[in-house]
Amino acid sequence: MTWVKICGMTNLEDALVAVEAGADAVGFVFYEKSPRCVTVETAKEIVKKLPERMDRIGVFVNELPGKVSSIADEAGLTAVQFHGDEYQSPAKYSVNRDAFFALPAMEIIRRWRNGNVFVTFNGFPNLAGILLDSGTREERGGTGKAFAWGEAHSFVSAIGSQHPIVVAGGLTPANVGWAVEFLKPWGLDVTSGVETRLGKKDPEKIRAFVRAVRETDRKVS
Repeated sequence: MTWVKICGMTNLEDALVAVEAGADAVGFVFYEKSPRCVTVETAKEIVKKLPERMDRIGVFVNELPGKVSSIADEAGLTAVQFHGDEYQSPAKYSVNRDAFFALPAMEIIRRWRNGNVFVTFNGFPNLAGILLDSGTREERGGTGKAFAWGEAHSFVSAIGSQHPIVVAGGLTPANVGWAVEFLKPWGLDVTSGVETRLGKKDPEKIRAFVRAVRETDRKVS
């Protein structure tokens, strides 16, 4: 089954809806410039109420590895997600958790097509996956915009044979089934596509998103 993460959690109510809907993971943003940023204390209190099966992912942007590990320990996170420029030197960001590295999709794909592959995760001790997103230096994620999935197809197929690929950016209940069927990613990461407003989730959108993924999983399996 495709791994599903509902990111940008700010309250327990939304997190429990994600659990009930059948999501595999929830995400907490620890980037101060994000409107969805939460404190370690808030994340910790939410995590305490979640079932053991749920992955709890902390999202960081160009944070010191030592601080990332400290927050992960205090909040009870199972993995972390680097959403800044860390992908350019992943060896510097070895932390005490499994780690996802977010890549700016179109920049990476363009360089890959030109034969200029400058990102390598081979040998990284705890790589959980590579996340392709439509974020920019100004907006690191949660933009609600999809990147060009058609252009990404061959890249996802090639890199996905080496590392788990997570697709993010512009996903909604209406288009996620197509994304699963076309790109066949290992996982999906959604934030704004299941919100009523910044930082507040829509329970019906969460349920519809997970349902669409599972229906497509059954269809293509």
